[in-house]
Amino acid sequence: MTPTHIEHIGIAVKSLDEAIPFYEKVLGLKCYAIEEVKDQKVKTAFFQVGQTKIELLESTDPEGPIGKFVEKNGGGMHHMAFAVEDVAQALNEAAEAGCQLIDKTPRAGAEGLQIGFLHPKSTNRVLTELCGKK
Repeated sequence: MTPTHIEHIGIAVKSLDEAIPFYEKVLGLKCYAIEEVKDQKVKTAFFQVGQTKIELLESTDPEGPIGKFVEKNGGGMHHMAFAVEDVAQALNEAAEAGCQLIDKTPRAGAEGLQIGFLHPKSTNRVLTELCGKK
């Protein structure tokens, strides 16, 4: 696996309405998309910084992964996502290299991307997402 770039950095927030103004008014970025990903129980907002995106994540369910993360940590950096050519192949290569997988096969993510997560126990405590086009 050879990532082509950092696709995005995921940041968990209590409220998109409260978080978006910081990125727009202080950093001067433009929120270009807000999207709900129902199966992940999350609403996302995206900002572009060069080739990398910032993804804000607001939970739509307190029992969902982001809801639990915010409850435990108050929000903050949630994950780092790397763009790869083939998510299924990258997940297989990570497993062969000894990484613990959260997703054994790709699933649908925001912006129409295929995604798969590597467990933080195998990635120096950083939740790592692999993502690519379908």
